[in-house]
Amino acid sequence: MSTPHCLQHLFLSTSSRAPGQVGNTEWLARRAADTLPAGSTQTWHHLAHMDLPPFIDQRHTTGSYQPPEGDMRTLLDATLAAEHIVFVSPVYWYSIPSPLKTYLDHWSAWMRVPGLAFKEPMGAKTLSLITTSGDRARAQPMIDSLILCAKFLGMRWGGALWGQGGPPGAVQADARAVAEANDFFQAAARSTDALRP
Repeated sequence: MSTPHCLQHLFLSTSSRAPGQVGNTEWLARRAADTLPAGSTQTWHHLAHMDLPPFIDQRHTTGSYQPPEGDMRTLLDATLAAEHIVFVSPVYWYSIPSPLKTYLDHWSAWMRVPGLAFKEPMGAKTLSLITTSGDRARAQPMIDSLILCAKFLGMRWGGALWGQGGPPGAVQADARAVAEANDFFQAAARSTDALRP
């Protein structure tokens, strides 16, 4: 009997809630994370509470970027160390919250830091989404956009877990979402193991 592979998971919580407030999306993500097998590692970062400088597009001017510093370096190191990156992102205006957009924009910079291997290692990782909103159909544009981001870097798409959002605690009454959370990472791991040589 084979031993399950224990992944390094990076959870990026992207809502703009005040520190200490756990919204529906983070609650659902932590419910799913509680089911990870022993030995798996979890790193959590709340993007809204980090110093994320605006992205400046230098692709057609200098063409390269300096290595990131401060919180951006922390995020780069965590991103490269993770095997499974999980965006914990509620739906804001049918899209991702601004802290996540800023983080994703910096992927363009990290691909252009001299001597930094970023795009190639990202192709060996899995990207997943855990989200909540008032209506599942309204989350689809955001889900589709993140699938395209994963495809651009050759990442494996690990799926999207959606739950009912709205007022505090709404997702806890969503029995389907809670049940899916209990198997979300196991399903992703089974698919990943099936791809291993």
